[in-house]
Amino acid sequence: MGKRLLDCSTSDWQKMTKKEILAAIAASEGRVLVSEVIGALPPLLFDISNAELVAACGADLILLNMLDLDQPEYFGLPPHAPGEVIRVIKRLTGRLIGVNLEAVDETTTLPPGRRASAQNARKAREMGADFIVLTGNPGTAASNRVISNVLAAIDQEVGDELIIAAGKMHAAGVRSESGERLVTAQDVEEFIQAGCDIILLPAPGTVPGITVEYIKGLVQLAHARGVLTMTTVGTSQEGADEQTIREIALLAKMTGTDLHHLGDAGYPGIAVPENIIAYSIAIRGRRHTYRRMACSINR
Repeated sequence: MGKRLLDCSTSDWQKMTKKEILAAIAASEGRVLVSEVIGALPPLLFDISNAELVAACGADLILLNMLDLDQPEYFGLPPHAPGEVIRVIKRLTGRLIGVNLEAVDETTTLPPGRRASAQNARKAREMGADFIVLTGNPGTAASNRVISNVLAAIDQEVGDELIIAAGKMHAAGVRSESGERLVTAQDVEEFIQAGCDIILLPAPGTVPGITVEYIKGLVQLAHARGVLTMTTVGTSQEGADEQTIREIALLAKMTGTDLHHLGDAGYPGIAVPENIIAYSIAIRGRRHTYRRMACSINR
């Protein structure tokens, strides 16, 4: 049996294959933390990137939101060639790095470099990404139908190399996909059949109408099909008080999820740093939280 992701250092996951990373996440039993950041906004610490800050707060995986792969811009990094932005972030943080690709139809105004497509998935991989997330930002009208349609093509292009996560953190402006209709058992089945490795599910207490029992059922369905899940806090509640964030963390853990996601809207472009630490302590205690915070990227 391989290492748990909990116990891995930078040199460990640099040598891991896609299957080994997924196995390491599963072996961590619901104690893996993903923090989402926006690099197109000025960082909270001015000359230190938001990616470096969330790594310092204990994030295991870092998800880059609103990164235009055609014109990649990321504030707070040392000088670098545009195409090297992901590799620079990996070098500075020592973390597994992912990119959001937005599953929107052609009527939505969005830069081509942010759209979910096989071409962009390949480009993300060539730029150094370890995983991609097919989803949608607020108001983009991202839909489960578009996610399903693009998933198969992306899986065929990079499925052997890149971890693919898919789903919605909120309705993204689609009223017909709100509450329990945000993600259904049928959606989960379709995502899995199309090649998804990790199913996104809203954490209980975030999206209206989403309960522990409902998400637990979808987690069990995904696990029965051999796929992992990631509960998400994508409703700006990453900027709530610490008591609220701890409650959401424990509700999410009750569902049986494998990964826990915190969004980028606590402050503009990043979760409240104290909430990243509070969430981490809630799901895995001080030992694992401090270990991830303290472990040198040179190990």
